[in-house]
Order: sequence, then structure tokens, then C-alpha cells
Amino acid sequence: MKKLVYDFSEGDKDQKDLLGGKGANLAEMTRLGLPVPPGFIITTEACRHYLKSGRQPDDLRVQVTMALRSLEDQVGRRLGDSHDPLLVSVRSGAKFSMPGMMETVLNVGLNDFSLQGLIEASGDERFVWDSYRRLIQMFGKTVLGIDGEAFSHALDATKSRKGVKSDVELDIDDLRGLVDEFKVIVKDHTGRDFPQDPRLQLDLATRAVFDSWNTERARLYRRRERIPHDLGTAVSVCTMVFGNLGDSSGTGVCFTRDPATGVPGVYGDYLVNAQGEDVVSGIRNTLSLEDFAEVDPASYKQLRQIMRRLETHYRDLCDIEFTVERGKLWMLQTRVGKRTAAAAFRISTQLVDEQLITMDEALQRVTGAQLAQLMFPQFDVRAERVLLTRGMAASPGAAVGRVVFDSAAAVAWAARGERVLLVRRETNPEDLGGMIAAGGILTSRGGKTSHAAVVARGMGKTAVCGADALDVDAAAKVATAGGVTINEGDLLSIDGSTGEVFVGEIPVVPSPVVLYLEQGLDVALEGVDEGGADVVRAVHRLLEHADSVRRMRVRANADNAEDADRARRMGAEGIGLCRTEHMFLGDRRVLIERVILADTAAERATALEALLPHQRADFEELLTAMDGLPTTIRLLDPPLHEFLPDRADLMVEVALAEADGGAPPERVRLLAAVNRLHETNPMLGLRGVRLGLTVPGLFALQVRAIAEATAALKAAGGNPLPEIMVPLVGSVMELHLIRDETDAILAEVRESTGVDLVIPVGTMIELPRAALTAFRIAEVAQFFSFGTNDLTQTTWGFSRDDVEAAFFASYLEKGVFTMSPFESLDVDGVGRLVDIASREGRGARPDLKLGICGEHGGDPESIHFFERTGLDYVSCSPFRVPIARLEAGRAVTGAREDDRSDDDEIKRG
Repeated sequence: MKKLVYDFSEGDKDQKDLLGGKGANLAEMTRLGLPVPPGFIITTEACRHYLKSGRQPDDLRVQVTMALRSLEDQVGRRLGDSHDPLLVSVRSGAKFSMPGMMETVLNVGLNDFSLQGLIEASGDERFVWDSYRRLIQMFGKTVLGIDGEAFSHALDATKSRKGVKSDVELDIDDLRGLVDEFKVIVKDHTGRDFPQDPRLQLDLATRAVFDSWNTERARLYRRRERIPHDLGTAVSVCTMVFGNLGDSSGTGVCFTRDPATGVPGVYGDYLVNAQGEDVVSGIRNTLSLEDFAEVDPASYKQLRQIMRRLETHYRDLCDIEFTVERGKLWMLQTRVGKRTAAAAFRISTQLVDEQLITMDEALQRVTGAQLAQLMFPQFDVRAERVLLTRGMAASPGAAVGRVVFDSAAAVAWAARGERVLLVRRETNPEDLGGMIAAGGILTSRGGKTSHAAVVARGMGKTAVCGADALDVDAAAKVATAGGVTINEGDLLSIDGSTGEVFVGEIPVVPSPVVLYLEQGLDVALEGVDEGGADVVRAVHRLLEHADSVRRMRVRANADNAEDADRARRMGAEGIGLCRTEHMFLGDRRVLIERVILADTAAERATALEALLPHQRADFEELLTAMDGLPTTIRLLDPPLHEFLPDRADLMVEVALAEADGGAPPERVRLLAAVNRLHETNPMLGLRGVRLGLTVPGLFALQVRAIAEATAALKAAGGNPLPEIMVPLVGSVMELHLIRDETDAILAEVRESTGVDLVIPVGTMIELPRAALTAFRIAEVAQFFSFGTNDLTQTTWGFSRDDVEAAFFASYLEKGVFTMSPFESLDVDGVGRLVDIASREGRGARPDLKLGICGEHGGDPESIHFFERTGLDYVSCSPFRVPIARLEAGRAVTGAREDDRSDDDEIKRG
């Protein structure tokens, strides 16, 4: 019998694959001797079997019975017994944290019979009726699929009749009446009575948790977080402890450090006389942990000790859920807490200074995506502003947008290009689509541990929560605060670092992190508060460490001296791609037109000669900006028609002119050239190396300009290091022909100037054939640069401009992609071609230099693949250079950590 159920005492934190994050950490806390209610875990293997076959494994019912009886023996109570019954919670828990995305059912085992036994055992009839109405409400929504609004409306109506605002103000008779109403709702919606069999409740709740793995919101969250869809969830079945047993009871969530800022201290929320979902849902505004210390000093002191112990044990920020039952503290969950980008950098360096982790480990605690968030602009503190209200600073950043009051509107407005802010009383998991679409989130209820706050921090979204002066009426699409009315479509600005909400749009200024990267640490620290200064210092330390350990170099894609200068300030160690076609735009378009329109070789030579001084000057500026650093210059790549007027527009112009008495001859001639060069699929037509071989003198012009610029700079004492890159090569013979022409020109310039010119010549690998024949191409090329944008297009057979809008959304929805292959490298397909070309290219030429200059050069996940493949450098946009530096370092330290884990596994084995 395959083991599918584990007691809490049988697992540990390293079994997340099998027991899920929640189950593994409950087992770990049990192992540490912390006060954890007893329970057991149904494994992810059982879930995967259920999801694949549509039924639970045959052995599961028996193993659950054995585990349940063992639990009953341990606590001295039986599930749903009529005398002092055992009640349990049934909670999801995947390997990776997915807060609020899957289901939980509390108070399982309570029914019309066990209700009386619980009243006798607890001596608190109100608590029992409150627990029963919670079970029916949660079970009805989660397990039976009833719209939660049916229960919410009944609850709100009861409070309205009673004239109260809070659930805790309802008395026994009110709650008894609600139970009866809720039962009617269940019967009306399902045609069946609420199930009274405790074991049936447990089995149905377990199945509902399994099913919740594939809800739309769960799949949407996994797509965003790049979590595989085939992992499944474990189910934790835990003895219920009750925070709703009066004023000596309560429930809370805490963090060992502030997850929004990283500041050490006590952070969390607590609710007296409540169950866990009350805190997370944000339906009641919470007390702080300082308030908890006054309400229950003994439990608070014990909690602080446990917080310190868990943070030391996990060596990281911990997110903890707890309940106090009549003065007894119970630990219900812990996990490494989600945090904002600022908190991630700050906490990682704090833990180094506290000697809990190494700098290598600190580098693994931050990501390039988080660094990118820190580089976004912030509100200008000098700008005029009109304060609307304040809430809790739940997730930092500056967000401006038009107000919408529901998730569907946020998605629709964002789809048409609007910046939106999602404004709600509180969010719930059904709002995930709108939260992703919105630039920021504002709620009138909830605290730093509410659903809105936790999910926003995980996604890097700006959020302000618990702005209780804000009265939100989602149905009427209006909110009011301090006499000011905000309608749907009005502009608001929210500051997730201060909790402030402003009317209208506030201008933004560069982030201190960008100032540091471009102008240095001293400039960045001027006028920044201590928290911001700590973040900048943390970024500085971790980037320096990344630079010290990384193997791959980081270059930038830059087409002019201005971009090159900025890239160099950002830490670029060269240029990996200079697109020379950008040099022919604007006023120079007429010069390239003359090349295209030339009827004779003499006319073409004259036109090319006119371009030479412009190209030479371009390259002198670029090579001066990158003096001493390698600069890869790609010869002309796009089809020539891109330099000519639009064909349809020109046809209309000429036709109208002909009808009006005759078109100018030069426009007729231009139209003829445009028609001659027109292609059905130009991206696979006359472009790249094919231009150099079919338009005499075109590549020769560019090579000569590079050579003469290099010679002039070297003669003046400079150290230019150009590299010539030939695009779209598919055959080694193509490169041979261009290489012969290039070598002849370099020799000629070397002879005429007396300057020794050593300029490497290489090629872009952007066609599958080039990758598969790399062993031949490497005999001629001195370097390869993988053009992964075109390599992705030609491998998949995609025309990027067409397919992204046509069907990528559908492919993501159906799971064909988990991520667009243009955003993160398709490792299995395109990545395999990169690997083949790298290995076989170096087999033919051991000193072959390898780089990548597509957009994937700045993608964190792709960078780790390039490290494993052995590339020498990545090249990306100047703004992403710091991100690539960080990730190149993380790729090295991550590999070290993997090696250590493998060694530990061998030792354990």
C-alpha cells in the first residue's frame, strides 16, 4: 500500500514536494516541539492521482480512516461525537505558496448532534452556533459550489435587522436563526440537506480542496508566478482550535519582520473572538500585535519567543498564523514570508549582518524582477498634492490610475490601454484577474496580512489597505472620504510606501536605485529617508557581490553614443548589439533611398560614398563612448523596403496624382522600386546577409566605415574594440563570402592608414539551420551571438507581430505556454538549439566566443540557462543591465547551492 497520508510527526520542512508547503511546515513545527494542534496530511501524490483519473486512490479512504482514528486516540475525542466532539480544519497546501487561491474548510465534524456536545464541553453556546453557521457558509460556498453572496446577504440582513455592524454583536438567537437560514439556502441551491455525517463532510471537503487546484483563479495565479500546473496540492487535516471562544480567545497573523519595508520588529494583525478567515479576508479591521500584548501578555510573550525561534530555524522572514483558545497559544502555520522588493534586499543584507546567512545565500534571496521593481519611478515629494485619506502601507510603490470598483472592469479597462486602480472594500480570491490588470490596489478594510496585501506583495503591486475613512459602494461605483466623492473613471494616486491616497495624478521622479546606478551611491543617498537609504545600500552590496562571483559578462544593446554612455554607467561591459539600421532613419532616409533606387553600379557607388562619412562618424562616437570595451556592430539586417515609404500610401498618392494630371517622375520611380522590393513575408525574405550578397557595396560601406573609425581613434590614442557581426547566416558559404570581402577591406584600410587593425568577425545564430550547422560556421566565425528573438520565431514558425495578438492569450489560457517564448526562453526547443550550437561550435573552434543579444539576455530565468550552457556574455537593454548583472551572479551562487544540496542528499542517503 503506497503511503498517501502522513501524521504531522512523520514529516519535515524538506518534504514540500510530497506534503505541500503548509503540511511540511506544520510537521517541522511539530518536530521542533512547538504547540501545533495534532493532525495529518494527505499527499500531493493523492491529489495528482485524483486530478488525472477523476477519482481518489483506492487506498486513500482506508489510510485516512487509520490516520483519523490515530488522531482521535491522541486527543481523546471522536470526529462529530455527540459528547465533546473532535472538529477539524481541512486546508490546501501546495509546494509553492498560493495565498488565498485554493480552499479551506473549518469546523468540519459539526452537525445537529455534535453541536450539543460542543455546547456542553465549551460552556459557550454562542461560540458553538457561530462555529456552525461558519461551517455551513464555508462548506456551502467551497464544497457545494453555492454563490457566497447568498450567505453574505443573509448575514448582512440579520445584522441590519439587529442594528449592528459586526458579526460579534450577534447573539445566540441571531446565530441560531442564521443557521436555519443557511440550511435553507443549501437545500434551495443543491436540492439536498446540509450533510450531517462527519466523515462525509471530511471526504467532500478533501475533494473540494483537490478540485480547487484547477479553479480559474488558481491557474491564473500559477501562470503569473510560473508555477507548474502538474504539482497538485496536499491537504492538511488539523484539529480545530477556536479563536472565537470569547474575549480570551482570538486569531492572528504575524511576520518576524515587516514584509513591506524589511524593518526588524513585530508586525502582524490580531482579532479578538474570531477565526482565521476573519483576519485574512479583511472583513474586520484588525488590532496590531502591540494591542495583542495588552490583551494577552502571556500569549504575546510566548509568541515572540516562537517567532524568534522560527526565524532562526528557517534563517529568513517567517509568516506565521496562530490562534489563542482561552489563553492557550496554538501555531497553525508558518512559511517563508512573501515580501516586497525593498524588503527582500533589506532583509537579505540584515541576515548577513546578523550572521545567519552568507552573501551567496543573500544573493539567492533577491531576484532581478525585484530589482526591476526598485528601479521604477516614485512620486515627486515636491509636487502639489491633495490628500484624500490614509490607510496601511501594504505594498510599496507609486501607482496612478483611473478608479474601477470590480475585477471585470479592471480587466476590461486595462485591455483598452487604461491605467487603472482597483478600489474595493476588501478583495477575495475571485478578484485576482482585476488585481493583475490593475496598477495598484486600494481597500477600505483589512490590514497588512489581508488577502489584498499578501497577494499584492507577492505580485509586486502597489497596495494601500484598511483605509477605513473610505466608504466604498461597489454596486453604485462610487467611494467617498472626507466629503469628497470618487466616481468610476476618476484619477487617484496611491503611495504604497506611506499608505497615502491622493486625488488626481501626481508626477513621478527617478527611483533612488536608478540614481545610484547612474550617478553613484553618494548622489543616490542625498535627501533619501533612512529606509530608502538602507534599500539603496543593500542593492549596492548585493550587486557588488554578484559582480564578484559571476562568470558571464554583461553587455548592452545600444545603437548610439548616448545609449552606450548610459549602459556603461549601468555597469555594461561592452555592447553586444549595435543595430546599424537605426543610423539610416530620419534625415538620412533619402541617402539609403538613393542606394535602393540606383539603376547603375556607378549611381549606387556614388550613393554609398555619400553615406560613408555619416557611418564613420556614427561609429567614431559609439566606439569613443565604449573605449576599451568590446562593441559588436551588426551589419544591416532589415529588408530594404523598411527604409521606403509605405506601399499602400504611395500607391494612393501616385494614383491621385495621375488622376490630377500626372505624378512626379521621381514618385513613380519610387513606387516601382517599392513594388519591386515588396515581399509577402519580408522577415524571411531579402534581409541580413542576403542583402550583403545581393546589393553590391552595401556591407562593404559599413565595414569600411567601422575600419576607418577604428583606425582614426587608435591613431589618436584611443582603444576601440569593434566586432563585426553578420546577421541571418544560414550557410557557412554565405559567411565565407562576406568574410572574404571584409578581410580585404580591413587589409586595405590597414595598409592605407598604417594602423594595425584586429577586428573579429562573427555571426548571429538566429536560424535553426545555423544552429544545426554551427560546427561548420564556427570554422569561419570568430564568435557567435544568439539572436533569440528571430531564433524563437523561426523555430516556432511564428511571426511575432501577428501571433502575440492573435492567439497567445488563448495559448496561455490552455496551458500551451506558461510564459510567452518571446519573454522567457523556450529551453526545451530554442534552448536546445542554443546548446547544440554552443557545444558543436566550440568543438570546431575551442576559443569561440559565445553571447546572446536577444531580449532574453535580460530575462532572469533565461540568464540562468545561458550560465548552464556556458555562454560568455549576455546583452540586453541598458535599463536591464543591472538586472542581468544580479542574475548572472545568482546563476553562479544558485549552482553552488544546488551542488551543496546534492552533497547533503548523498550524505543522508
